[in-house]
Amino acid sequence: MTEAPVKEVNAGIKKDADFPVFNELANHGHEQVVMCSDPETGLRAIIAIHNTTLGPALGGTRMWMYENEEAAMKDVLRLSRGMTYKAAISGLNLGGGKAVIIGDPHTDKNEALFRAFGRFVDGLGGRYITAEDVGMTEQEMEWIYSETKFVTGIPKALGGSGNPSPVTAYGVYMGVKACAQKAYGSDSLEGKRIALQGAGNVASSFARYAAKEGAKLFICDIYEAKAKALAEEVGGVLVSPDEIYGLDVDIFTPCALGGIINDDTLGVFNCDIIAGGANNVLDEEDRHGQLLMDSGIIYAPDYVINAGGIINIASELEGYNEDRAMQKAAKIYDTITDILNYAEEHEIPAHQASNALAEKRIKQIGSIHNKYSSQSSVSGRLGEVYKRFR
Repeated sequence: MTEAPVKEVNAGIKKDADFPVFNELANHGHEQVVMCSDPETGLRAIIAIHNTTLGPALGGTRMWMYENEEAAMKDVLRLSRGMTYKAAISGLNLGGGKAVIIGDPHTDKNEALFRAFGRFVDGLGGRYITAEDVGMTEQEMEWIYSETKFVTGIPKALGGSGNPSPVTAYGVYMGVKACAQKAYGSDSLEGKRIALQGAGNVASSFARYAAKEGAKLFICDIYEAKAKALAEEVGGVLVSPDEIYGLDVDIFTPCALGGIINDDTLGVFNCDIIAGGANNVLDEEDRHGQLLMDSGIIYAPDYVINAGGIINIASELEGYNEDRAMQKAAKIYDTITDILNYAEEHEIPAHQASNALAEKRIKQIGSIHNKYSSQSSVSGRLGEVYKRFR
Protein backbone atom coordinates (compact mmCIF):
# COMPACT_ATOMS: atom_id res chain seq x y z
CA MET A 1 0.00 0.00 0.00
CA THR A 2 1.37 3.39 -0.96
CA GLU A 3 1.74 5.83 1.95
CA ALA A 4 0.46 9.37 1.70
CA PRO A 5 3.06 12.03 0.98
CA VAL A 6 3.50 13.33 4.55
CA LYS A 7 5.32 16.51 3.56
CA GLU A 8 2.57 17.58 1.17
CA VAL A 9 -0.17 16.85 3.69
CA ASN A 10 1.58 18.83 6.41
CA ALA A 11 2.19 21.69 4.03
CA GLY A 12 -1.50 21.80 3.19
CA ILE A 13 -2.48 21.96 6.85
CA LYS A 14 -0.46 25.13 7.30
CA LYS A 15 -2.51 27.03 4.73
CA ASP A 16 -5.12 29.09 6.55
CA ALA A 17 -7.19 29.42 3.39
CA ASP A 18 -7.75 25.66 3.42
CA PHE A 19 -9.61 25.81 6.75
CA PRO A 20 -11.92 28.86 6.75
CA VAL A 21 -14.40 27.34 9.23
CA PHE A 22 -11.70 26.39 11.75
CA ASN A 23 -10.14 29.82 11.35
CA GLU A 24 -13.48 31.42 12.11
CA LEU A 25 -13.82 29.32 15.25
CA ALA A 26 -10.28 30.20 16.33
CA ASN A 27 -10.88 33.91 15.74
CA HIS A 28 -13.79 33.88 18.19
CA GLY A 29 -12.32 31.32 20.60
CA HIS A 30 -14.94 28.60 20.06
CA GLU A 31 -14.30 25.10 21.36
CA GLN A 32 -16.82 23.10 19.34
CA VAL A 33 -19.49 23.42 16.66
CA VAL A 34 -21.92 20.60 15.91
CA MET A 35 -23.94 20.42 12.70
CA CYS A 36 -27.17 18.52 13.29
CA SER A 37 -29.04 16.98 10.35
CA ASP A 38 -32.05 14.68 10.33
CA PRO A 39 -33.66 14.68 6.86
CA GLU A 40 -36.55 12.52 8.01
CA THR A 41 -37.84 15.21 10.39
CA GLY A 42 -36.45 18.16 8.45
CA LEU A 43 -34.03 19.13 11.22
CA ARG A 44 -31.18 21.44 10.23
CA ALA A 45 -29.48 22.86 13.30
CA ILE A 46 -26.15 24.14 14.57
CA ILE A 47 -24.92 23.95 18.16
CA ALA A 48 -21.97 26.18 19.07
CA ILE A 49 -20.01 25.80 22.30
CA HIS A 50 -17.83 28.85 22.86
CA ASN A 51 -16.12 28.45 26.23
CA THR A 52 -16.52 26.05 29.17
CA THR A 53 -13.89 27.47 31.55
CA LEU A 54 -16.46 28.47 34.15
CA GLY A 55 -18.79 25.51 33.65
CA PRO A 56 -21.01 23.75 31.09
CA ALA A 57 -22.13 25.91 28.18
CA LEU A 58 -25.63 27.26 28.70
CA GLY A 59 -27.63 29.08 26.03
CA GLY A 60 -30.97 29.00 24.30
CA THR A 61 -32.06 27.46 21.02
CA ARG A 62 -33.33 29.91 18.42
CA MET A 63 -35.55 28.93 15.47
CA TRP A 64 -35.36 31.28 12.53
CA MET A 65 -35.74 31.19 8.76
CA TYR A 66 -32.15 32.13 7.93
CA GLU A 67 -31.33 33.16 4.39
CA ASN A 68 -28.60 30.52 4.14
CA GLU A 69 -26.22 28.36 6.20
CA GLU A 70 -23.64 31.13 6.38
CA ALA A 71 -26.12 33.49 8.04
CA ALA A 72 -27.11 30.79 10.53
CA MET A 73 -23.48 30.04 11.35
CA LYS A 74 -22.65 33.72 11.83
CA ASP A 75 -25.59 34.13 14.20
CA VAL A 76 -24.85 31.06 16.32
CA LEU A 77 -21.16 31.93 16.66
CA ARG A 78 -21.90 35.48 17.78
CA LEU A 79 -24.70 34.42 20.11
CA SER A 80 -22.68 31.66 21.79
CA ARG A 81 -19.72 33.98 22.36
CA GLY A 82 -22.11 36.50 23.88
CA MET A 83 -23.38 33.83 26.28
CA THR A 84 -19.86 33.24 27.59
CA TYR A 85 -19.46 36.91 28.40
CA LYS A 86 -23.01 37.13 29.72
CA ALA A 87 -22.49 34.29 32.19
CA ALA A 88 -19.09 35.60 33.28
CA ILE A 89 -20.14 39.23 33.83
CA SER A 90 -23.25 38.01 35.71
CA GLY A 91 -21.15 36.01 38.16
CA LEU A 92 -22.50 32.62 37.03
CA ASN A 93 -20.48 29.40 37.05
CA LEU A 94 -21.44 28.58 33.48
CA GLY A 95 -19.92 28.75 30.04
CA GLY A 96 -21.40 30.01 26.79
CA GLY A 97 -23.21 28.11 24.09
CA LYS A 98 -26.09 28.56 21.68
CA ALA A 99 -28.07 26.64 19.09
CA VAL A 100 -30.03 27.63 16.02
CA ILE A 101 -32.61 25.61 14.14
CA ILE A 102 -33.09 26.67 10.52
CA GLY A 103 -36.79 26.86 9.75
CA ASP A 104 -39.90 28.98 9.86
CA PRO A 105 -41.12 29.07 13.49
CA HIS A 106 -44.67 29.64 12.25
CA THR A 107 -44.93 26.69 9.85
CA ASP A 108 -42.07 24.21 10.30
CA LYS A 109 -42.55 22.96 13.84
CA ASN A 110 -43.35 19.36 14.69
CA GLU A 111 -42.73 17.08 17.64
CA ALA A 112 -40.36 14.71 15.83
CA LEU A 113 -38.08 17.56 14.72
CA PHE A 114 -37.57 18.87 18.25
CA ARG A 115 -37.16 15.42 19.74
CA ALA A 116 -34.48 14.72 17.11
CA PHE A 117 -32.76 17.94 18.16
CA GLY A 118 -32.99 16.81 21.78
CA ARG A 119 -31.06 13.66 20.88
CA PHE A 120 -28.22 15.76 19.47
CA VAL A 121 -28.13 17.86 22.65
CA ASP A 122 -28.10 14.71 24.76
CA GLY A 123 -25.21 13.32 22.73
CA LEU A 124 -23.01 16.15 24.00
CA GLY A 125 -23.26 14.71 27.49
CA GLY A 126 -23.87 17.97 29.31
CA ARG A 127 -21.24 20.15 27.64
CA TYR A 128 -24.20 22.13 26.29
CA ILE A 129 -27.43 22.87 28.18
CA THR A 130 -30.18 24.36 26.07
CA ALA A 131 -33.11 26.67 26.82
CA GLU A 132 -35.85 28.69 25.12
CA ASP A 133 -34.97 31.52 22.71
CA VAL A 134 -36.46 33.43 19.78
CA GLY A 135 -39.00 31.41 17.81
CA MET A 136 -39.42 28.82 20.56
CA THR A 137 -42.11 28.17 23.15
CA GLU A 138 -42.50 25.99 26.23
CA GLN A 139 -44.13 23.32 24.05
CA GLU A 140 -40.97 22.85 21.97
CA MET A 141 -38.82 22.80 25.11
CA GLU A 142 -41.04 20.08 26.52
CA TRP A 143 -40.51 17.99 23.36
CA ILE A 144 -36.73 18.48 23.61
CA TYR A 145 -36.92 17.54 27.29
CA SER A 146 -38.46 14.21 26.24
CA GLU A 147 -35.07 13.21 24.79
CA THR A 148 -32.56 14.95 27.09
CA LYS A 149 -32.37 16.26 30.62
CA PHE A 150 -29.88 18.93 29.57
CA VAL A 151 -32.62 21.54 29.24
CA THR A 152 -33.59 24.54 31.36
CA GLY A 153 -36.58 26.82 31.05
CA ILE A 154 -38.91 23.85 30.87
CA PRO A 155 -42.58 24.30 31.85
CA LYS A 156 -43.34 24.84 35.52
CA ALA A 157 -45.54 21.75 35.44
CA LEU A 158 -42.37 19.71 34.84
CA GLY A 159 -40.49 21.38 37.68
CA GLY A 160 -38.87 24.13 35.63
CA SER A 161 -39.02 27.91 35.63
CA GLY A 162 -41.10 28.33 32.48
CA ASN A 163 -40.77 31.34 30.20
CA PRO A 164 -37.74 33.48 31.23
CA SER A 165 -39.06 36.63 29.50
CA PRO A 166 -40.46 38.31 32.64
CA VAL A 167 -37.11 38.11 34.43
CA THR A 168 -35.25 39.21 31.27
CA ALA A 169 -37.56 42.21 30.96
CA TYR A 170 -37.05 43.17 34.60
CA GLY A 171 -33.29 43.10 34.08
CA VAL A 172 -33.63 45.31 31.00
CA TYR A 173 -35.76 47.72 33.00
CA MET A 174 -33.14 47.91 35.76
CA GLY A 175 -30.36 48.36 33.19
CA VAL A 176 -32.21 51.21 31.49
CA LYS A 177 -32.64 52.89 34.87
CA ALA A 178 -28.90 52.57 35.52
CA CYS A 179 -28.20 54.28 32.19
CA ALA A 180 -30.67 57.03 33.06
CA GLN A 181 -28.85 57.60 36.34
CA LYS A 182 -25.59 57.99 34.42
CA ALA A 183 -27.08 60.31 31.81
CA TYR A 184 -29.42 62.45 33.88
CA GLY A 185 -28.32 62.08 37.51
CA SER A 186 -31.60 60.32 38.33
CA ASP A 187 -32.80 56.84 37.43
CA SER A 188 -36.45 57.88 37.20
CA LEU A 189 -38.12 57.16 33.86
CA GLU A 190 -41.01 59.52 34.56
CA GLY A 191 -41.54 61.75 31.54
CA LYS A 192 -38.80 60.02 29.54
CA ARG A 193 -39.52 59.40 25.85
CA ILE A 194 -38.63 55.83 24.94
CA ALA A 195 -38.52 54.33 21.44
CA LEU A 196 -39.28 50.63 21.91
CA GLN A 197 -38.31 48.42 18.98
CA GLY A 198 -40.28 45.21 19.27
CA ALA A 199 -43.49 44.08 20.93
CA GLY A 200 -42.66 40.52 21.95
CA ASN A 201 -42.63 39.05 25.44
CA VAL A 202 -39.59 40.95 26.75
CA ALA A 203 -40.58 44.23 25.10
CA SER A 204 -44.14 43.98 26.41
CA SER A 205 -43.07 43.35 30.00
CA PHE A 206 -40.54 46.18 29.82
CA ALA A 207 -43.18 48.51 28.40
CA ARG A 208 -45.44 47.83 31.37
CA TYR A 209 -42.67 48.64 33.86
CA ALA A 210 -41.73 51.85 32.01
CA ALA A 211 -45.31 53.00 31.51
CA LYS A 212 -46.13 52.42 35.17
CA GLU A 213 -43.26 54.77 36.03
CA GLY A 214 -44.60 57.46 33.69
CA ALA A 215 -42.51 57.01 30.56
CA LYS A 216 -43.91 57.91 27.11
CA LEU A 217 -43.47 54.96 24.74
CA PHE A 218 -43.22 54.88 20.95
CA ILE A 219 -43.62 51.27 19.81
CA CYS A 220 -42.99 49.36 16.59
CA ASP A 221 -42.84 45.73 15.52
CA ILE A 222 -42.64 43.93 12.17
CA TYR A 223 -46.00 42.45 13.20
CA GLU A 224 -48.02 45.67 13.39
CA ALA A 225 -50.97 44.11 15.20
CA LYS A 226 -48.75 43.17 18.15
CA ALA A 227 -47.28 46.68 18.35
CA LYS A 228 -50.72 48.25 18.10
CA ALA A 229 -52.11 46.10 20.90
CA LEU A 230 -49.17 46.88 23.18
CA ALA A 231 -49.35 50.61 22.42
CA GLU A 232 -53.03 50.64 23.32
CA GLU A 233 -52.38 48.73 26.53
CA VAL A 234 -49.64 51.05 27.86
CA GLY A 235 -50.88 54.32 26.39
CA GLY A 236 -48.05 54.45 23.87
CA VAL A 237 -47.80 55.59 20.27
CA LEU A 238 -47.68 53.16 17.35
CA VAL A 239 -44.91 53.96 14.83
CA SER A 240 -43.55 52.14 11.78
CA PRO A 241 -40.37 50.02 11.93
CA ASP A 242 -38.58 52.47 9.62
CA GLU A 243 -39.68 55.50 11.62
CA ILE A 244 -38.43 54.24 14.98
CA TYR A 245 -34.73 55.05 14.42
CA GLY A 246 -35.03 58.78 13.85
CA LEU A 247 -37.46 59.66 16.63
CA ASP A 248 -36.49 62.48 18.98
CA VAL A 249 -36.40 60.49 22.23
CA ASP A 250 -34.37 60.11 25.39
CA ILE A 251 -33.89 56.36 25.22
CA PHE A 252 -33.85 53.88 22.36
CA THR A 253 -34.72 50.35 23.55
CA PRO A 254 -34.10 47.59 20.97
CA CYS A 255 -35.97 44.39 21.88
CA ALA A 256 -36.06 42.60 18.53
CA LEU A 257 -33.24 41.07 16.45
CA GLY A 258 -29.64 42.26 16.26
CA GLY A 259 -27.44 44.37 14.01
CA ILE A 260 -29.56 47.51 14.40
CA ILE A 261 -26.59 49.77 15.23
CA ASN A 262 -24.93 49.93 11.84
CA ASP A 263 -23.66 52.31 9.17
CA ASP A 264 -27.20 53.14 8.07
CA THR A 265 -28.63 53.91 11.50
CA LEU A 266 -25.76 55.50 13.43
CA GLY A 267 -26.31 58.91 11.88
CA VAL A 268 -30.07 58.70 12.40
CA PHE A 269 -30.32 58.01 16.13
CA ASN A 270 -31.58 61.01 18.08
CA CYS A 271 -31.30 59.81 21.69
CA ASP A 272 -29.06 59.91 24.76
CA ILE A 273 -29.17 56.20 25.59
CA ILE A 274 -29.38 52.90 23.70
CA ALA A 275 -30.29 50.06 26.04
CA GLY A 276 -32.50 47.07 25.33
CA GLY A 277 -33.04 43.34 25.35
CA ALA A 278 -31.98 42.43 21.79
CA ASN A 279 -28.80 40.42 21.21
CA ASN A 280 -25.86 41.56 19.06
CA VAL A 281 -27.20 45.04 18.36
CA LEU A 282 -23.76 46.28 17.28
CA ASP A 283 -23.43 45.15 13.67
CA GLU A 284 -19.63 45.42 13.85
CA GLU A 285 -18.83 45.30 17.53
CA ASP A 286 -15.59 47.28 17.79
CA ARG A 287 -16.12 49.77 14.97
CA HIS A 288 -19.73 50.61 15.73
CA GLY A 289 -19.13 50.53 19.46
CA GLN A 290 -16.42 53.16 19.05
CA LEU A 291 -18.58 55.28 16.76
CA LEU A 292 -21.40 55.10 19.27
CA MET A 293 -19.12 56.35 22.03
CA ASP A 294 -17.82 59.12 19.78
CA SER A 295 -21.41 60.25 19.19
CA GLY A 296 -21.92 60.69 22.94
CA ILE A 297 -24.66 58.06 23.24
CA ILE A 298 -24.58 55.94 26.40
CA TYR A 299 -24.76 52.26 25.50
CA ALA A 300 -25.65 49.32 27.74
CA PRO A 301 -23.89 46.21 26.37
CA ASP A 302 -26.63 43.90 25.16
CA TYR A 303 -25.43 40.69 26.73
CA VAL A 304 -25.29 42.39 30.14
CA ILE A 305 -28.63 44.17 30.17
CA ASN A 306 -30.51 41.14 28.84
CA ALA A 307 -28.82 38.69 31.23
CA GLY A 308 -32.03 38.22 33.21
CA GLY A 309 -32.86 35.26 31.00
CA ILE A 310 -29.71 33.31 31.77
CA ILE A 311 -29.93 34.34 35.42
CA ASN A 312 -33.44 32.89 35.51
CA ILE A 313 -32.61 29.57 33.92
CA ALA A 314 -29.35 29.26 35.88
CA SER A 315 -31.42 29.66 39.04
CA GLU A 316 -33.39 26.62 37.85
CA LEU A 317 -30.22 24.54 38.15
CA GLU A 318 -30.11 25.34 41.88
CA GLY A 319 -33.79 24.63 42.50
CA TYR A 320 -35.92 27.41 41.05
CA ASN A 321 -37.16 30.29 43.16
CA GLU A 322 -38.71 33.20 41.27
CA ASP A 323 -38.07 35.79 43.97
CA ARG A 324 -34.38 34.86 44.08
CA ALA A 325 -34.15 35.08 40.29
CA MET A 326 -35.72 38.56 40.31
CA GLN A 327 -33.35 39.70 43.06
CA LYS A 328 -30.37 38.56 41.02
CA ALA A 329 -31.75 40.26 37.90
CA ALA A 330 -32.07 43.50 39.86
CA LYS A 331 -28.29 43.49 40.28
CA ILE A 332 -27.97 44.19 36.55
CA TYR A 333 -28.41 47.82 37.64
CA ASP A 334 -25.12 47.62 39.58
CA THR A 335 -23.33 45.70 36.83
CA ILE A 336 -24.27 48.27 34.18
CA THR A 337 -23.18 51.07 36.52
CA ASP A 338 -19.79 49.40 37.07
CA ILE A 339 -19.30 48.94 33.32
CA LEU A 340 -20.19 52.54 32.46
CA ASN A 341 -17.87 53.83 35.17
CA TYR A 342 -15.05 51.54 33.98
CA ALA A 343 -15.57 52.68 30.39
CA GLU A 344 -15.47 56.33 31.44
CA GLU A 345 -12.37 55.82 33.57
CA HIS A 346 -10.45 54.02 30.81
CA GLU A 347 -11.92 56.09 27.95
CA ILE A 348 -13.10 53.03 26.05
CA PRO A 349 -16.49 52.00 24.62
CA ALA A 350 -18.88 50.30 27.02
CA HIS A 351 -18.78 46.97 25.19
CA GLN A 352 -15.00 46.86 25.54
CA ALA A 353 -15.28 47.66 29.25
CA SER A 354 -17.78 44.85 29.69
CA ASN A 355 -15.65 42.39 27.72
CA ALA A 356 -12.59 43.30 29.80
CA LEU A 357 -14.39 42.72 33.10
CA ALA A 358 -15.86 39.42 31.85
CA GLU A 359 -12.49 38.21 30.52
CA LYS A 360 -10.86 39.14 33.83
CA ARG A 361 -13.22 36.84 35.71
CA ILE A 362 -12.79 33.99 33.21
CA LYS A 363 -9.00 34.29 33.51
CA GLN A 364 -9.04 34.41 37.30
CA ILE A 365 -11.33 31.41 37.70
CA GLY A 366 -9.55 29.54 34.92
CA SER A 367 -6.22 29.91 36.71
CA ILE A 368 -7.74 28.51 39.89
CA HIS A 369 -9.04 25.49 38.02
CA ASN A 370 -5.53 24.72 36.78
CA LYS A 371 -4.74 23.64 40.34
CA TYR A 372 -5.77 20.11 41.31
CA SER A 373 -8.68 19.80 43.70
CA SER A 374 -11.32 17.21 44.41
CA GLN A 375 -13.70 19.92 43.17
CA SER A 376 -12.15 19.72 39.68
CA SER A 377 -14.13 16.66 38.64
CA VAL A 378 -17.70 16.46 37.43
CA SER A 379 -18.59 14.91 40.77
CA GLY A 380 -17.06 17.95 42.44
CA ARG A 381 -17.02 21.41 40.84
CA LEU A 382 -19.87 20.72 38.41
CA GLY A 383 -21.51 18.02 40.44
CA GLU A 384 -24.27 20.18 41.80
CA VAL A 385 -25.14 21.36 38.32
CA TYR A 386 -25.19 17.86 36.92
CA LYS A 387 -27.37 16.55 39.74
CA ARG A 388 -30.17 18.57 38.12
CA PHE A 389 -30.01 16.22 35.13
CA ARG A 390 -29.64 12.84 36.77
